[in-house]
Amino acid sequence: MREMEIKTIINKLEALGDPLSVEGMERFGIKTVNAYGVSIPNLRKMAKEIRKNNELALKLWEMDIHEAKLLAAMIADPKLTTEAQMESWVNEFYSWDICDQCILNLFEKTKYAYLKAVEWSEREEEFVKRAGFVLMARLAVSDKKAEDKEFEQFFPMIIRHATDNRNFVKKAVNWAIRQIGKRNIRLNIKTIELAEEIQKINAKSAKWIANDALRELKSEGIQKRLRNQENKKE
Repeated sequence: MREMEIKTIINKLEALGDPLSVEGMERFGIKTVNAYGVSIPNLRKMAKEIRKNNELALKLWEMDIHEAKLLAAMIADPKLTTEAQMESWVNEFYSWDICDQCILNLFEKTKYAYLKAVEWSEREEEFVKRAGFVLMARLAVSDKKAEDKEFEQFFPMIIRHATDNRNFVKKAVNWAIRQIGKRNIRLNIKTIELAEEIQKINAKSAKWIANDALRELKSEGIQKRLRNQENKKE
């Protein structure tokens, strides 16, 4: 990848930057060191113009610029993404948006997604552990063909780490429960049972995770949607 192409992209990112957006990022708990404040829609537009380009993605990731890393995840090719690359990138996660955008745009589409959901959920680093649970949540949404057992394998990790009081971890654990539980009526019943078990744990984070998940999973809107979904199968 020629240096000029990289420079052109960085110049465009800088031009699209907005100092007010950087302030907004800080309010949402996003680390803004070397951030320009480029919106996600603008980054997606750039990614669409560039198209998939794994070589360029690797170069952009190496740049010490927040939006360059976000763009890298958008243009990287999941078919060419190696397990080593995923491990390298996840070890450099420093902000929840970098974590979540990497999962959403790239990692969940790789053949290593389920493996890494399990492995990373057991890691101690805050954003690596978050990545594991965000993968669980996203796979529950995007992998339409997966069997229920693929998600039930995550239950032991969800219970085990529901006591992690770190904000970005507990929110991801909660997200995983809710998304799995909204997948179908059977998993809804299973995750309600799971949340009720977590609710009994004597830990502040566990009770918050469980109470919030149960509120959504038992809601009339979710129950009605899942019943209608089940009826259509019959």
